[in-house]
Amino acid sequence: MNELLVTCTGLTKRYGLKPALNGVNLELGRGRIVGLLGPNGSGKTTLIKILCGLLQPTDGAVAIDGQPVGPYTKSIVSYLPDRMYFADWMKATDLFDLFADFYGDFDRAKAMSMCASLGVTPSDRLKTMSKGTKEKVQLVLVMARKAQAYLLDEPIAGVDPAARDFILNTILTNYNEDGTVMISTHLISDIEKVLDEAIFLKDGQVVLHNTVDAIREQEGKSVDALFREVFRARNYEGGIF
Repeated sequence: MNELLVTCTGLTKRYGLKPALNGVNLELGRGRIVGLLGPNGSGKTTLIKILCGLLQPTDGAVAIDGQPVGPYTKSIVSYLPDRMYFADWMKATDLFDLFADFYGDFDRAKAMSMCASLGVTPSDRLKTMSKGTKEKVQLVLVMARKAQAYLLDEPIAGVDPAARDFILNTILTNYNEDGTVMISTHLISDIEKVLDEAIFLKDGQVVLHNTVDAIREQEGKSVDALFREVFRARNYEGGIF
């Protein structure tokens, strides 16, 4: 088992002439909860999709547990996309069957227990569920695996504020503690309390990567306050500020 879980070196992804990621250098260890923080269009989803193997970088290199992205790394990465990708006719139990067949580390009993905690009825079809409940089902599928890297793209964006703490608690109490959770979001104030480290992405570049404790000590302010300061200069879409 490699001590460094994720390593990115000079990672670049261009769409035509426009760089979505521009020379990202990044190292992540194990047993951490990391916030991948940035406004819309900063490159968060592109980085996560490259780590998952869903996109190929234009330049640079990526390694997970010391291996280039490929069949092995896909077997140890658990990915929560920012949108639902299952057919509406399926039941949560159908998805559990699918994941149990596909991933050797999927724990069906754990998935059922998480459904009970989250108020999800596994025998219901997805088309009968609210958007928030569907997102809970996706979260259950991801967190019921004993993965090494959990890559969560906007896991709390689709749920109401009252449910966010419950979702975060589900993540905190179910991930493999030898692994690392990366949470992509622009809702910094909601997740800051659970983070060990924060990464600020701006225009496809890492402009800050540090522990949350060091940020508070060195900057004399919260991660959320520093984030607002760093990104105040531009009028990003999304109505964040």
